[in-house]
Amino acid sequence: MAASRMDLDGRPIKPITICMIGAGGFIGSHLCEKLMSETPHKVLALDVYNDKIKHLLEPDSLPWAGRIQFHRLNIKHDSRLEGLIKMTDLTINLAAICTPADYNTRPLDTIYSNFIDALPVVKYCSENNKRLIHFSTCEVYGKTIQSFLPKDSPLRQDPAYYVLKEDVSPCIFGSIEKQRWSYACAKQLIERLIYAEGAENGLEFTIVRPFNWIGPRMDFIPGIDGPSEGVPRVLACFSNNLLRREPLKLVDGGQSQRTFVYIKDAIEAVLLMIENPGRANGHIFNVGNPNNEVTVRQLAEMMTKVYTKVSGESALETPTIDVSSKEFYGEGYDDSDKRIPDMTIINKQLGWNPKTSLWDLLESTLTYQHRTYSEAIKKSMAKPTSS
Repeated sequence: MAASRMDLDGRPIKPITICMIGAGGFIGSHLCEKLMSETPHKVLALDVYNDKIKHLLEPDSLPWAGRIQFHRLNIKHDSRLEGLIKMTDLTINLAAICTPADYNTRPLDTIYSNFIDALPVVKYCSENNKRLIHFSTCEVYGKTIQSFLPKDSPLRQDPAYYVLKEDVSPCIFGSIEKQRWSYACAKQLIERLIYAEGAENGLEFTIVRPFNWIGPRMDFIPGIDGPSEGVPRVLACFSNNLLRREPLKLVDGGQSQRTFVYIKDAIEAVLLMIENPGRANGHIFNVGNPNNEVTVRQLAEMMTKVYTKVSGESALETPTIDVSSKEFYGEGYDDSDKRIPDMTIINKQLGWNPKTSLWDLLESTLTYQHRTYSEAIKKSMAKPTSS
């Protein structure tokens, strides 16, 4: 397999060993699957939980047995981290707190998780001359220039004022009292640190800015596929409402615009970064699908239609309700108006373009979630009750 695989410049791809931090999460589980099924690479999978990758770890008869090892650890306080990074060729850091409700209610945890806890990873990679692929967020862009223009300004229609470019667009956040920006600010600061390590100490790095990656195993259905408490991201919120036959809550009328990309398309992009270091090193990449742009209200309407199809259930008489951001997220919430990625750099460097339509990625995701939810309900009903 290794001999037949070539990189984008026609060179044979050599097997490498990857230290993947956060391998047990949504993105990590899909990336591990891709690496095991399609490449000869080895993975040291680091995480606190392994539920989403158990199918890759057992049994020993799997074709990739021996190429993936799970290490249960928390990078906050584990002396094994540097040793594991030293053993590998590449470190991929996926670890983060990235749930919008936490940005307001747990701003300190959010800042520590996304900046302080990431510092040792950057330090160990730099000091040991190990390549780093760091996962950031599209939220580092903050608000668009367009959002500050008068409502009747013709410039609002000019993509230069709202399409987000890695090497041009400014990062515009709200005031300090808007703690919603604690996540984006922490993520931007770790990006700047990584970039500085590259400039001053020669760290080989790639930074990934995901734009709403969606698919099976995404976090979370509270209490079933994730924590019992908390408010997940918009698509998971809507999924949860649909599964529990509750109206979908539209924050501030659902006028914010977002783009969504299918997890399997996005993982293709990450694999290109892994296997083409000469093209990926030193770059920041938007990874999203500008063709899948909708308002949050339009997303709710489409998800309702898709869920009706995959579940066979009729839609609610009142499928959506409006709530304020203060009511939904609490004090200190703020938001960006649009997040539309420019794809020029990733297309030029890696030749990557997303393929999956919004309808198709929603159908895949909701089919998986409906099945998972139904199975969980059946299991709970089958449990014997105490007399």
